[in-house]
Amino acid sequence: MIVEQVWTANAYRNFNYLIACPETGDALAVDPLDYRKCLHSATENGWTITQILNTHEHGDHTGGNRAIVKKTGAKVIAHSNAKGRIPKMTQGVGAGSIIKVGKTVELECLDTPGHTMSHICVLSHTEQPALFSGDTLFNAGAGNCHNGGHPNQLYETFAHQLEQLDENTLIYPGHDYLINNLRFTLDREPSNETAKRMLTEYEDHDPNKALVTTLAMERKINTFFRLKNPEVIRYLQGQFPEIGDSPSEKTVFLRLRELRNKW
Repeated sequence: MIVEQVWTANAYRNFNYLIACPETGDALAVDPLDYRKCLHSATENGWTITQILNTHEHGDHTGGNRAIVKKTGAKVIAHSNAKGRIPKMTQGVGAGSIIKVGKTVELECLDTPGHTMSHICVLSHTEQPALFSGDTLFNAGAGNCHNGGHPNQLYETFAHQLEQLDENTLIYPGHDYLINNLRFTLDREPSNETAKRMLTEYEDHDPNKALVTTLAMERKINTFFRLKNPEVIRYLQGQFPEIGDSPSEKTVFLRLRELRNKW
């Protein structure tokens, strides 16, 4: 499996992806908003985009569908419940569905509601797994729930799906929010030395050469995975004293998501 991360350099800081089979040159475009860059990258690498995957229905993830379909005839894959809201959608998938790219690439669909209720992430069946997480999981952060989602479902997705993945899983998110998310982590957990070092090291990073984290790293720097951390809880109690001394992980997650909405 070959992964090409395409930095759009737009105001929303989107990442697009091409996932290619090295044997056949077939490629899957993930959320290819910047269709020009995606088509150019495919051409430069000698690949043919045969499929498009939209992780969810928001326009900054589906906006390139029509142009790529017109150019390549690629089929468009998305969550079954998103039908009617995604341009040119031809195939619906759900939890456990397998997407094959060429002869060698298999991607497993995870039904991951929260950011929207029709969101999927895809997990590669490779020696080192890779998760293409759309707007569910970001580097050092979690998706918002403003436009068709709900934080209760986002918590369930984190607790019962993302937390269960192999710690070596590579994380490929839909946006580059690393620096702002690290600052939020440090606002919630000022003594987090790993987050401090990363903020210093990557504050001026080039998103064209973006850091690819693993789930193990996310557990160190992403406050939405650090729900039992005493410092996170103590700082949260200062703003929400009603949570008490032993809040549930769900309570901590929901309060963190509430704070992040305004931060």
